[in-house]
Amino acid sequence: MQRLEQYIKSSLSGIFFSIFTPLFAIAAVIFLVKLATYTAVIQLSIFEMFKLFLFVLPELLFYTLPITFFVAAVLALFKLSNDNEIIIIFALGIHPKKLLRVLFKPALFLSIVLAFNFFFIFPHAKTLSKNFIKYKKSEAKFNLSASEFGHKFGEWLLYIGKANKNGTYENVVLFNKKEAGEEVLIDAKYAEIINDKGILRLKLTNGEGYNYSQEKFTQLNFKTMFINDTMSVDLNKYKTAVEYWEEEEKKLITNILLSSFPVVGLFLVLSIGIVHVRHQKAKVYLYMFLGIIIYYGLAFSLAGVLHFYAIPAVLLPWVIITYTLYRKQIVAKF
Repeated sequence: MQRLEQYIKSSLSGIFFSIFTPLFAIAAVIFLVKLATYTAVIQLSIFEMFKLFLFVLPELLFYTLPITFFVAAVLALFKLSNDNEIIIIFALGIHPKKLLRVLFKPALFLSIVLAFNFFFIFPHAKTLSKNFIKYKKSEAKFNLSASEFGHKFGEWLLYIGKANKNGTYENVVLFNKKEAGEEVLIDAKYAEIINDKGILRLKLTNGEGYNYSQEKFTQLNFKTMFINDTMSVDLNKYKTAVEYWEEEEKKLITNILLSSFPVVGLFLVLSIGIVHVRHQKAKVYLYMFLGIIIYYGLAFSLAGVLHFYAIPAVLLPWVIITYTLYRKQIVAKF
């Protein structure tokens, strides 16, 4: 039995990685296409694109691993059936439930990894990803250049006479019209952008400031002036996993159901994978993809309708129906 278990796991792992690699590559390409839309707004280096990819990696793995395991398990058993090895196994007196036990260990391990992945890693990765995008978008607003039309700098209108290669600017003029008819004009010889922990500031050097209205006129000479918090980045604060998922109830329910799929799908795996090759060969792939579509469809559709009741509403009927099918199609025949 131990050799049989090793043989099945070896076959399972080989098929698993052969399916996972192209499936993961397709998901990664879809993400890279989405990432390309960001480059229309923000500038990303290769390292920054790789960093964004790492942020989304837990999500890519979460949605590809359950499907990959289900398909690989079905095809591993189908390969045994196709090679007539499954007949020999049952002829030796090995009950189908022993095959179920062999697949249960990797399925349970995968479900635990998926649950840990979405419950603990998701919140952290999602928060880092959103904050990184927000930061890059706010930073993009400071990609200033010399222009006769000027720029919008928060509440200020900004004109730059010259932009240097080192990131500094010369002959900078800022104008701000406040309430009650008060206007502020600032003229500085030099300026530079400073990033202070996500807050972008404009540092002005060697200039003059004018504040005027109908009642008064004020002039100020300065060597250094900071314009602070004009376009600060509204970063998301990282929360605990529990606090994060309290605000993402529907996604939490869906992810619980999806992470359970490797375990609760085992009865269906045996029902589909163990076949009489001459009669059922053409139907294996159809049943396999129907099983995935039905389970994922129920998980996504009922989560927003039944809330947490969707978990037993999906799992209990699914297990009962697939177990009945397993008893009828496999246990009764083999």
